[in-house]
Amino acid sequence: MAKLTKEELESLQKSVKDYNEIKLKLADTVLHQQGIIGEIGRLKSQFMQQEKILIDKYGKDSSINTQTGEVTEVKK
Repeated sequence: MAKLTKEELESLQKSVKDYNEIKLKLADTVLHQQGIIGEIGRLKSQFMQQEKILIDKYGKDSSINTQTGEVTEVKK
């Protein structure tokens, strides 16, 4: 039966280890990305609820300066 040399075995083991580490890193980034996407969805929903409240209060033709809070009516 043939057998790898010590150097061949070590090289193969290093390649497998490096490959598995990269796959794990990729999986971690995908999970992180999914978490961020979920957070964006929650923030978007929260923003839309807040926007609806402000539209009901100030009208759909209003513009709000997010720096000062000043509300102006948009002329058509």
